[in-house]
Amino acid sequence: MALEKWFLTTEERGNPFTRLTHRHGGAAWTSGNSARLHVHGADYFARLREVVDGLKAGDLLLFTDWRGDPDERIGDDDLTVAQLLAGAASRGVVVKGLFWRSHLDQFSYSEEQNRWMAGDIRAAGGEVLLDLRVLPLGSHHQKFVVARHPGRPELDVAFVGGIDLCHTRRDDRDHRGDPQPVDMGDVWGPTPGWHDAMIEVHGPVVGDVEATFRERWDDPTPLTLDPISRLDSWVHRDDPHADTLPPQAPDPEPCGDLHVQLLRTYPAKLPRFPFAPRGERSVARGYNKAVPRASRIVYVEDQYFWSGEVASCFAKALRENPDLRLVVVLSTYTTADTRVAEASAMPSRNDALREVYRAGGDRVGVYGLENHAGTPVYVHAKVCVVDDVWTAVGSDNVNRRSWTYDTELTCAVIDETRDEREPRRMGEEEARRFAREARLTLAREHLDRADGDDADLVDPVSMFEAFRKAARDLDRWHEGGCVGPRSPGRLRTYTMREVTGVQRALGKVAYRLASDPDGRPRSMRGTSDF
Repeated sequence: MALEKWFLTTEERGNPFTRLTHRHGGAAWTSGNSARLHVHGADYFARLREVVDGLKAGDLLLFTDWRGDPDERIGDDDLTVAQLLAGAASRGVVVKGLFWRSHLDQFSYSEEQNRWMAGDIRAAGGEVLLDLRVLPLGSHHQKFVVARHPGRPELDVAFVGGIDLCHTRRDDRDHRGDPQPVDMGDVWGPTPGWHDAMIEVHGPVVGDVEATFRERWDDPTPLTLDPISRLDSWVHRDDPHADTLPPQAPDPEPCGDLHVQLLRTYPAKLPRFPFAPRGERSVARGYNKAVPRASRIVYVEDQYFWSGEVASCFAKALRENPDLRLVVVLSTYTTADTRVAEASAMPSRNDALREVYRAGGDRVGVYGLENHAGTPVYVHAKVCVVDDVWTAVGSDNVNRRSWTYDTELTCAVIDETRDEREPRRMGEEEARRFAREARLTLAREHLDRADGDDADLVDPVSMFEAFRKAARDLDRWHEGGCVGPRSPGRLRTYTMREVTGVQRALGKVAYRLASDPDGRPRSMRGTSDF
């Protein structure tokens, strides 16, 4: 396979200032990696606990997050996330973290929780910074963990994806919700079901994830610049400066057949990121390169899926490939489930979906999820599989904010190992094992299938029809008053919800300024260029 047909070249990344450009002699990705997809917080938290419990004095634990709730339990016992990380620090593990400092809690963000978590880890000997080096109303949305083991590099590992170390995330396949929920609105119920994903990677790519952490850690720009936030940090005695990290160890040796490219978003801002002075939009560029190559199937799970200029790459693929199917599994409602949130976001989602429907017609299937009690499940996963070849798992959503304004990190993966199941050929390429297994793993869950019960799902057309039939059957069961046995599966056909002209006008302001701002240079705004 010519990987440069799918992955970005160094030049296409558009950021010659990042360490990633220079770490591998100019190569824009690493080879010889292995990976595992963790679906849901319960599975990820259990594996994270196993990794952290195995760290010894002198090992290195690095993490970033959007939100951390220190009292979030990592499993079914009483151990919390803060205790897990602080426990590592108390054993002599070098623990360093970067939390988004967050906006004030009066706006329902997480300033207090992030500061509390940072304090607990700091008291145990670690160091966690509260980072507000973002655009106005922007956030550090990256969620990743790196564990390095000097003298035992075969244990080195990184996790990248969408699962925060906070309340609501520790859900499982049944989607009955985390016992420690946050209030998301009546429609989600008292313990909101939460569908999410992380990717665990081993091999040389771990060094790239660590380098991404170090770039932010070593940024000499003050953690916050506005006077109110600086005063607040002084009052709470936040750590204002990053201590020096130990030198980065050599990358782990190759251990598998996966090629992995890190895709990132950094906005152009002042003061500039030293490692991305003009910003970086390689997430957007990665999608815009890979998705239009699709000929059989694009499978997307996403929290938002809105803004037309972002959805244009999916529409382009549908227009140019008459056999292509697009499946989108998304969150049926906004997080807050309020009129303002709906008015600010739904018109843009409607515009994006209309664009892909115009391009693909009945070759497009869009679905929400519910649990077996009939309660909607919040889709927080950020996964894309293109032709069972290219897979992306990360923190970015399919919207303008994630592709231009916040900070994001995603792993794009191509497996060297072919999948032997038919259809083996997907357009110009042969199907790859990791990508196909990722798609089938998610499909089985949504269809209530057991592991291995997917012979009719391997072919993209038959999977597309299986999704459509399962959703229609469940829709009819609901329309019939839920009488008789419930139809199998969790898929519901997504119906666009219109808002009034007044709501749309009022919501447009909130949408542009807060929900989905545009961080591109002014010359690019209003286009599909990134």
